[in-house]
Amino acid sequence: MRENSAEQPGGEKAHSIKLTDPRALRAYAHPLRLTLVGLLRRHGPFTATRAAELTGESVASCSYHLRILAKYGLVEEAPGGRGREKPWRATARYTEWPGYSDDPSVAQAADELNVAVAERYFGRFVQVLESRAGISKEWREAELFGDALVYLTPAELASLGERIDALLGAYADREGDPALRPPGARPVSFMKIAYLDPDGGNDEEEE
Repeated sequence: MRENSAEQPGGEKAHSIKLTDPRALRAYAHPLRLTLVGLLRRHGPFTATRAAELTGESVASCSYHLRILAKYGLVEEAPGGRGREKPWRATARYTEWPGYSDDPSVAQAADELNVAVAERYFGRFVQVLESRAGISKEWREAELFGDALVYLTPAELASLGERIDALLGAYADREGDPALRPPGARPVSFMKIAYLDPDGGNDEEEE
């Protein structure tokens, strides 16, 4: 699994951090920590004081959760400042974790993180849908909202994901270099979600 693509300050292409420790997976699943990492990737570096302003949480709470994130390598101190006024920055552009693991503790922790990320994704999406004033007709008609039921093998689904990644990759350089963005370009959140439909039944034919 992968989530939270965002540019690093200065347009640097940061690496991806992969979480495999169940403790790290559970630590990252906290809603405020997910939010803090996302904000740092888009708006960082910033201090715990600024984090409190952006999230509506207390400075002490943000400072505590930033330290937990640092413990698992998701954020780090940036140069300058001291104490609660020291700035923090994200260590990577993406966070990845196993989609499958033979280790039950890793599998369970990864599933818990998946649920937390899904709740965050759709919570943000609902907020957007509830605040549509000012969105132009052009953008409303261009946005994507729908679903499709397709019959695929695991290999075909993986291939489909790779092709979607390739399509999105054509726009990746715009993230770190504003000069590459055409007039009128704005940040668009694109979610990839494909799951085995539990209501589809078992349509496999027995041989």
